This record gives sequence, structure tokens and C-alpha cells, in this order.
Amino acid sequence: MSAQKSKPTSVIGALFGFVGFSVLAGLLVTIGVTPAIAVAGMTASSTIGVFESIPEYIEIGKLQQRNTLYAKQGGQDVPFATLYSENRVELKWDQVSQTLKDAVVAGEDRRFYEHGGVDVTSLVRAGVGSLGGGELGASGGGSTLTMQLVRNIRIAQSQLIADPDEKEAAYKDAIKTTIDRKLEEMKFAIGLEKKYTKDEILLAYLNIAYFGDQTYGVQAAAQHYYNKNASDLSTQEAASLIAIVQYPDTRNLSTPEKYEGNKARRDVILKSMYAEGFIDKETEEVSLATDVASYVVLTAPTQGCAAVTATGAQYFCDFVKKNIKNLAVLGASAEERLATWNTGGLNVYTTLNLDMTSNAKIELDKWAPATETRLKLGSVVNSVEAGTGRVIVMAQNTTFSEVDAGDRTQTSVNYSTDRDYGGSSGFQPGSTYKPFTLIDWIEQGHGITESVNASPRTFYLTADGQRQGGWAPKNDAGERPGLMSVTTATAQSVNTAYAAMASKLDLNDIRGVAQKLGVHRADGGELSAYSSSILGTADEIAPLTMATAYAAIAAGGKYCAPIVVDNIVDDEGNALGGQPQDCNQAVGPEVAAAAAQAMSGLWTNGTGRGGLPADGFPEIGKTGTTDAKDQIWIIGATTKLATAVWQGNADGAKVSLRQVGSPIMGGTYANTRTSLFKAVQTINNTVYPGTPFPRPNSSVLRGSGVSVPNVTGSSVEAAKTILKGLSLVYADGGTQASALPAGQVVGTYPGPGAVIPKGETVQVYTSDGSGAAQIPDVTGQSIGNATKALTRAGFAGDKVSVTAFTAGDGKNQCRVAATDPAAATTVAKDSAVGLTLYGNAQGADPGNCK
Repeated sequence: MSAQKSKPTSVIGALFGFVGFSVLAGLLVTIGVTPAIAVAGMTASSTIGVFESIPEYIEIGKLQQRNTLYAKQGGQDVPFATLYSENRVELKWDQVSQTLKDAVVAGEDRRFYEHGGVDVTSLVRAGVGSLGGGELGASGGGSTLTMQLVRNIRIAQSQLIADPDEKEAAYKDAIKTTIDRKLEEMKFAIGLEKKYTKDEILLAYLNIAYFGDQTYGVQAAAQHYYNKNASDLSTQEAASLIAIVQYPDTRNLSTPEKYEGNKARRDVILKSMYAEGFIDKETEEVSLATDVASYVVLTAPTQGCAAVTATGAQYFCDFVKKNIKNLAVLGASAEERLATWNTGGLNVYTTLNLDMTSNAKIELDKWAPATETRLKLGSVVNSVEAGTGRVIVMAQNTTFSEVDAGDRTQTSVNYSTDRDYGGSSGFQPGSTYKPFTLIDWIEQGHGITESVNASPRTFYLTADGQRQGGWAPKNDAGERPGLMSVTTATAQSVNTAYAAMASKLDLNDIRGVAQKLGVHRADGGELSAYSSSILGTADEIAPLTMATAYAAIAAGGKYCAPIVVDNIVDDEGNALGGQPQDCNQAVGPEVAAAAAQAMSGLWTNGTGRGGLPADGFPEIGKTGTTDAKDQIWIIGATTKLATAVWQGNADGAKVSLRQVGSPIMGGTYANTRTSLFKAVQTINNTVYPGTPFPRPNSSVLRGSGVSVPNVTGSSVEAAKTILKGLSLVYADGGTQASALPAGQVVGTYPGPGAVIPKGETVQVYTSDGSGAAQIPDVTGQSIGNATKALTRAGFAGDKVSVTAFTAGDGKNQCRVAATDPAAATTVAKDSAVGLTLYGNAQGADPGNCK
């Protein structure tokens, strides 16, 4: 906002009518204004008391200016957004054309370089003109440029007030057209003239003046109306610009309807410029003959995040804007920071990479278009630098808009962030929440090579030591697995395996791991700690939060809160700094390394097959799908960068993304999420190439788990003793057919060598004796009769065969000499039985044995 006139001479006329010429002259003498031209002997009378409560000086101060956001593009810092309370660029003296300086003096205050802040001649003439009903000429009324500057300073100061009511009251006070306000402006103008040079005052006026159409200062005005800088204006352009200041709403150049009023005032200024000797006659005539429309090149201001043209960067822009209150370098309190921001003139160097963000936006529009009509499809890509928390990518499939136009493709809601920073209440993360159980599992001494019983059943979990009610989770496709390693369970995202793991842990500890890694509800509420929460079905979490947590795992357990500003440079070139990195070692490096190894199986034998770029960079990751399949996730990370991709029902509906076909490749949105992730991460990895993850030591991989011993052949009591010594629990698994004597151990589940947690139950199976038989004595029998006898004893006929010959006497040729196993030996019924026959005298096969 800035000062403008409705009736330029009304206050001056009233002033003369109130105090009279003699009083005014005496007053000006008293306060030190051009005493040489005051009339001798005139006094100010008691009116001088008006000045007793007015401060001596008003400061020009800092003016509200544009703030410019920068991001990386092609490795360079480039501007991508302009944010401001007032569209202004504050210039230095040599950045303003002399023509423009001449135009404002000629048009607004011809004797600017002669008076001391208040021009008595102009005051008298303005008063006479007002009393006579005359029209003001080039003098601009009784107010000098310095007095106009005073008024504009007061208006500018009012706009820096945070409280809306106080701000409005201050503005109304600044634009009052009362006699005491005019006297106050005079005194402040005198103070300005004492403190600042004429050139400083003139420059301040040019920088602060309002030029209509939400444009402040000559630079912003020149860019807006002419698409050029204030240093490059022609005579007629300069005069047209200064023609605006008296009536900025009706004489600005935003529409052709206002050109006529602008030209009339412009021509007065041009003639005054010639009269003052600023231009020659030829320049005057050419300028007067020039049509206003011939030099207007209206350029829309690029204010606000909706005006950002960089592909995909609009929501990040809004996120930066909403983080101003957190930028400690701008002030000690949120109020101070906002005031500094509103004053502006800041170059803000953000963490964003425009190339990567543009690619993410293009891929989102391809694989998850906001034009989808079967559901309100939302989708985002968030990438966070591991080890710093810098937000590198924030892209969304919709178009940012502050206005609700009923267009499903446009919204101001930032799906990436918490509610306070974008309006979203977050989304259930599904199985992408499982790594927090995995980490607690490792922290509690378990290993990723341990096996757990993933058989579907009712589980009883504990929270803070208190047993919860029974819980019987199901696996995604109804699988009914048995024993499996934690690594396999993680890659294949087996719910029942994770329930078995959680049954050995405490739900509060699992929640604590999530919290250590910065995980919180998007609405600010408390994270849940009940049974199903371990599967990510209890809380709504922002995608940026999940990306940041995975970045911490990838960084060896080092959690860094997300930041968006690297540095801020003020209008004087001073580097103020940015958001400090807020990091801590949330998880031990060995624990993080073990978790990373378990999470790396996603891409080879897990639910993320096909989602890894073919670049050779190692990645960890996890997919996630909610019970209703209405939200789907895939999060991956190299040692350098974590990327979260979310798609879902943005309006809270429950349309399954496994039933809605994707616009390409013929699959559903759920099936093609890996293709979307791969397309995004392929570009990301060219900028942030990862390195191999640290290898955890074998003790962490194994954890405190123990190998199941081989107790086959031992007695039940011996097996119990051995298992108890290893902190394993004996359970009777029943009998099995076996060649072992009845009651002897024939096997276990898990089998020998399997690594399982201490305290796990081992099923022990014993022999029922039915699997063994005694070899009958078949000596002297033919092959056929011997085979029949063995078959009657329980042995399989096809397992009986001739295996050797021994020397015969000619009478016993082809008869059984012995068996292997020997007669009367008890062996398994499925054992092979070899027959040794009598042969010829040399002990060879006679060739006729049948």
C-alpha cells in the first residue's frame, strides 16, 4: 500500500482556513523551515503546541521487497520462485535512470533540491488553488517529495505489523487527511532532510512509491509495465511511470482503459521536464506524440507458488513458505522471522534439485495422473538426502492452486507434508512401517538370520509389559507359511512372521524406534502402540516423514530432521545462514547395517522385484499396501538418497488400487508402482550415486539366536535336557513311523541347524517303532522264496536285490548264502536288502541264477 490522493488540495485548504497564512508562516519560522522567505514579525501563536508530541525524526528504514527462492538446476543455483508481501525491488542510486529521477522531480516537486523538506511557496499556492477551486499543476499539491515519503514510510511500517487488527489501524492512521497529520508530515519531513541527503530521499521515494496493480517501487513497476529495468527507461516511459503515483489505481498501465488518464498526466510532466531544462524541445515533442500503448509491455508478476513455472516445484515452494516461522536466522521468535520475511529482499537458497523434481513430476503424471476419474488419485515423490535431511525432491501429481475451483487436478493440499505444513492428514503407511519392528528385533539381540514361525494363528503381544488381546493377522494373499528367516520375511513382507517377531518384543519399544527415526502422525497426534500398528494400519503418516526415516537407516542410523533452506542472503549481500542440520545417532551403526541387509532383499526375492534401476547401486527398500488396498507405497534408499513414492485415495475413499487399471502397461496402479519408482530413481541415482552398505558383523546377523541341536536317536529325557540348556522349550510333537526303537527321538521342528530365538518352542517327534522290521533268515532259499519272505516281513520287494556271489559246491548254486543286513537285524522297512548267492567253485556268477 502507498499514499494516493483523492482531493490533493483539501487538507492544505483546510489548513489555511484553520490557522491562516500568517499563523502558518510563523509556524514554519518556528520549526526552521526556509526562514528567509517567511514574513518578518509573524508568529505561530499557540498552534505550535501541536508539534510538542511529535518525534523529531522518522527513519526511512528497510522497505518491503521481493524474496527470491533458488534451487539447483544443471549444478547451478537458479531462481524459481518469487514471494513477497509487496512487489518491490529496492534499487541503488546508479540503478535508476537519470530520466526517471528528472521526471519525478519535474512532476512531483520542482524545488526539491532547494527546500528543507517543506516548500512554503507550494503550500501557499496549493492553499490558494484550493480556495479558488483551481486544478493543481506540476507541483503535486502542497506536499513535497519528502512529505510524500513520510506518508509512504508510515504506510510501509503499518504493513510490517503482524496482528491484523493493529495492522489495519496503523494503516488507517497513516493515511488520515487531518490537519494534525499534515503538520506531523511537515515535521517528519524536516527531520528526514536533516538526517539524509537529497539523493537518499529521492531514491527512497522511488523505491517506496506505489505504482498500482500491486506493484511497489520503480524497478517492479518498470518490469511489470514495460518488461525492462528502471535503468533503461525512455523519457516517455519514465514520465508515464511517475504519472501513476498521484492516482495509482486509475492511472496505472494495467489496462488500456487507464491509458488516457495516464497520458494526460504524463504530458504535464513532460512539459515540466522541458521547462526545467531536463529535456530539449525535440525530445519533448517526440515524447508528447508517442502513444502510451506503443511502449506498454504488460508482464504479469511472478508472485506466489502458484506462479512457479519450474516443473513440479510449486508444492516445495509452499512448504518453504510455511517453514519461515522455523528459520532461526531470520529472528529470535516466530513473529520476528515473519517480520523479516515480510520486509523481504532475501535470496533464499533451498535444498531442491529442479532437474530431479521435474523428472519426478513427469513420471507421476505418466504413471499416476491426477486426471484419473475412477478415484481421486493422489501421488507424491519425496527424496531426502541421507545424513543431512536435505529435501531434494518434492513433487505431486496435482497442480498447486490456492483457489478451490472444483478441478480434481488442482489443490493447495500438499500430500507430502504434515497437516500444519500443507493441509494433509497423512496416509496409512502399510508394510513400510515394518522396518521399525525389524530394528527393535535387532536391538533386542535377535538376528536377521534367525527363523520365526510364520504359521497363521492367534498372537498375543505386549505393550509396556501388559498383554494385549488375541490378534490373528492374515497375510496379503492368504499365504500359510511355516518357519522362515527374518530376512525372507522382510523381503516377502509376511505379516504373520512380523507378528511372531513382535510377540518376542514390546509394542512400546517398536513405537520408540519409529519415534527415534522422526516418525509421527501427520495430524500431530500420538503414535499408536497396539497389535495391528506394527503393520502400519493404525496411524496416518506423511510421505516426507517416511522418506526421512528411511534416509536415517541408509545413513547408518543417523537421523536428520528434514530441512529445506541451505542459506539466506539479505539485500546487502550478507549470508545469514540456513537451517542447521539437526542430526543424532538414533540407531546404532551395526543395527542399521543389519536392517539394511534384511531390507535389500526386496528387489531380488521380495515384493519389489523389477523396481531397482539397472545401475548397480545397492539399495534397501520396502513396499506397503493398506488392508483396503486404497494406499500403496514403495520406499527405497541408497547410501546417499532415500525416495518415497506414495499413491492413494486423496479423499479418504477406499477404492482398491489393485482393481483400477493403470493408464500404461496394462497393469493396475498397484502392479505398476515399481515401474514408477524405477523411473524416478534411475534419474535420482545419476545425481546421487550410492555406495555399498556397510556389512554387519556376524554376531549381529546371528543375534542371540541359537541353532537347533541334532537330538535324533536320543531319548526324550535327553532331548529335553539338551534343549533346556540352550534356552529352548521342549514340546511333544507326537510319534512318527521310524526304524528307531519306539520312544526314541526321530526328528525336530525346526530341524537341526536352524537358528531360532531363545525361548522358542521346538517340536520333538519320537518313533512309534512301526518303521522297522527284523531281517528273516532266508539262508539256502532261492531268490524268489527269499524275496517273498522278506516282503512278508515288511520290506519292499523292489528293494531286494542280488549284490554278491560266494564259492559254491555245485549243489547249492544260486541259493542264498547271506543277507545284508544280516539275519535277525532290525532295520527300517524301506531299507535295501542285499542277497549274497552261492556261485561256481570260483565264487563267480554261474549265469543261470533267477
